[in-house]
Amino acid sequence: MRLSAQQADAIHDIACQLGGPLARVRLFGSRLDDSARGGDLDLFLELPHPVENPALLSARVAARVSRLLQGRRVDVVLAAPNLKHLAIHDIAIEEGQLL
Repeated sequence: MRLSAQQADAIHDIACQLGGPLARVRLFGSRLDDSARGGDLDLFLELPHPVENPALLSARVAARVSRLLQGRRVDVVLAAPNLKHLAIHDIAIEEGQLL
């Protein structure tokens, strides 16, 4: 995983601040490959409660994490009970690493 322990903890803290204390966040995609270089950060944010404005929440998490990582591009995939389950959710759960 191409994140330091401090970065992973900070990302988890951001997810809990914005998504609630029961939020779970996973890193998935190219950042799991220690031999790769560059690339954006793909995060999967799982919430146990419905989300009123998922686009706004995803954007806020992405912006805060991007600032934390000096402007690195961040993509956030959101899962909540009121949102449609997509194939990308299965990939993130299967391949992702919980932060």
